[in-house]
Amino acid sequence: MAVTGANRHDVKLTRPTLVSVPIKRPKVHRFRPQHLSLDAAYIGDEVAAIAAEFSYTLHARPRGEEAKEIRTDARKKARRWVVERTHSWLNRFRRILIRWEKKCDDCLAMPHLACALITFGKLFVCV
Repeated sequence: MAVTGANRHDVKLTRPTLVSVPIKRPKVHRFRPQHLSLDAAYIGDEVAAIAAEFSYTLHARPRGEEAKEIRTDARKKARRWVVERTHSWLNRFRRILIRWEKKCDDCLAMPHLACALITFGKLFVCV
């Protein structure tokens, strides 16, 4: 997770976000590449270079391409709903929507706490 002002474009946070991934990645093999799926805002040489630096296979579709593919073949489904669903869950926490904290560490603590609460709630309901 990377935190910055709302006036910065998401592309500028690609490197800090990839550096801050807490889970150790499996080794990248030629037959088992690591994939990085991004939306249309991330199309460009800068993001492609960062993805190559971190040994990711970049998947960024231009706007409208996914809708065209779904219209031609109904069996293919959009996969963005997973991200949209997660954002919806996080938006239920008002303290994340409105940044009250002045320090960056305090600001980062709230999304972590929200993710922990969401995970705990999903585990508790499923068991």
